[in-house]
Amino acid sequence: MGAPPKSDVPIITPDELPEADGLLFGFPTRFGLMAAPFKAFMDANGGLWRTQALAGKPAGIFYSTGSQGGGQEISSLIFVPIGYTFGAGMFEMESVKGGSPYGAGTFAGDGSRQPTELELAQAFHQGKYFAGFAKKLKGSH
Repeated sequence: MGAPPKSDVPIITPDELPEADGLLFGFPTRFGLMAAPFKAFMDANGGLWRTQALAGKPAGIFYSTGSQGGGQEISSLIFVPIGYTFGAGMFEMESVKGGSPYGAGTFAGDGSRQPTELELAQAFHQGKYFAGFAKKLKGSH
């Protein structure tokens, strides 16, 4: 959809999704919703949904918005939420911190702001939490 290719980033196709134990997607938001290229990717999975090829697979999200109040809570359509499992970091009020019980997040602003240590820690926590959930589900089959 017009985004320049990135040679150092692997690209997955919808046909490869059923091979995954779980799906954890990250994307920028646009006007409080997932970016159109990601939505287009999800829309390309109609055949997988129709055949239930992804049924029972855990899915999670993380995201980036341009500001606080940029719509992080409504950016997701599918997710295994982290809830309040990140502990005290969920309640941080002394600094700017993205993310919510729905998933890790950061505020990009004009693109120059980098994630804080707390935001990165929450993202790492989400990855571990999600992987543990996916592993349990895979072991139950």
